[in-house]
Amino acid sequence: MEIVRYPPKQDWQKIIQRPLQQFEVIRKAVLPILQAVRQEGDKAIRRYTLLYDKVEPDAFQVSNAEIVNSVKEVTDDLKAAIQQAHHNIFKFHKSQVEEVKKISTMDGVECWRKSVPIEKVGLYIPGGTSPLFSTVLMLGIPAKIAGCKEIVMCTPPDGRGKIHPAILYTAHIIGIDRIYKVGGAQAIAAMAYGTATIPAVQKIFGPGNQYVTVAKQLISQEGIAIDMPAGPSEVAIVADHSAEAEFVAADLLSQAEHGKDSQVLLITTEEKLVKDVKKAIQRQLAQLPRSEIVRDALDNSKLILVQNIDEAIELVNNYASEHLILMLENTEAMVEKVINAGSVFIGKYTPESAGDYASGTNHTLPTNGFAVAYSGVSLDSFMKKITFQQISAKGLQKIGPIIETMAQAEKLQAHKMAVRVRLKQIEDHKK
Repeated sequence: MEIVRYPPKQDWQKIIQRPLQQFEVIRKAVLPILQAVRQEGDKAIRRYTLLYDKVEPDAFQVSNAEIVNSVKEVTDDLKAAIQQAHHNIFKFHKSQVEEVKKISTMDGVECWRKSVPIEKVGLYIPGGTSPLFSTVLMLGIPAKIAGCKEIVMCTPPDGRGKIHPAILYTAHIIGIDRIYKVGGAQAIAAMAYGTATIPAVQKIFGPGNQYVTVAKQLISQEGIAIDMPAGPSEVAIVADHSAEAEFVAADLLSQAEHGKDSQVLLITTEEKLVKDVKKAIQRQLAQLPRSEIVRDALDNSKLILVQNIDEAIELVNNYASEHLILMLENTEAMVEKVINAGSVFIGKYTPESAGDYASGTNHTLPTNGFAVAYSGVSLDSFMKKITFQQISAKGLQKIGPIIETMAQAEKLQAHKMAVRVRLKQIEDHKK
């Protein structure tokens, strides 16, 4: 990891730049896949699954027997862990349900907003270098709480044409049974356009590699909703003299192992911490099975020394990290100064891994600086907000002249007329 000492503000943007993504190259590879799936449906899906996953499943849809068998293949310890994570994530997202509040804006004028579930949603679950059954929890639970009528899940098969049993078990306890052995850009295309086997959905969720990400961005340009723009995973840690180097190193490595294009940053006031963290990273790295991936990610990463913690917070707000960890003596005061982050982890006993798996918050978060304007996935992500209003005759008599005056000023006579004909009827009934 590169050490950057006391950079001036004019250099910040260059220093915190993410690894460059070859969008145009990837777009040119993804576009033909989207077009082929749209035109050929299952035939194209089968061709790309054989090409990229080196397998040709007998059937794309996972059978009930496969789901039942997956329950037997998952260890009791893992089942218990998944069930507790399910409990925590369900509890946190259930708390996001909003009651309908009717507001009387004037006498006789009543307005309210209601959350209505998106009917058909698609969940993409990565399964290439790591079977992310935790993402099934993060997407499936709020989809179920929201009341989405149709939940379609796609995840890539392994070399035997199978889905990892933990993914199937997790889907089973949530109640998702429409699961398809399809990965990559072809899975996004299938859920966007629909095939004879895989139904089209109205919004697509889930992380993935660069090809999945670009596929989501491209179909969103066609009017198909996606959860958010996303890219490689990332973490920023702000730490002072109270931080423990072993903890900091472990958190940096935990994000770096997501992929070669991940990025991790440490922003600190302490030269000694930087040196200790570098040593701790080398010690811990030797124990990691994905060390080659981690080393590549660390090449994209930096240890940054700043003058004070206020400067560190300003820098990290500029970065707008997917995950932000605060290991500070006066953490509570600094938390209030954070304005750009996907999810914040407070204190030395709050590893980012907790949010990835089991604390309750969602791990599907904006990356690549999109945290300046986007939120992570929540119950609201699976809902539409519809506003309602109801006006009584008395209410229209009060608000009608206001509407007429404004419509007249905008030269929209028909708007004024829509009020005038009603007011005339009310006046006539009084006679």
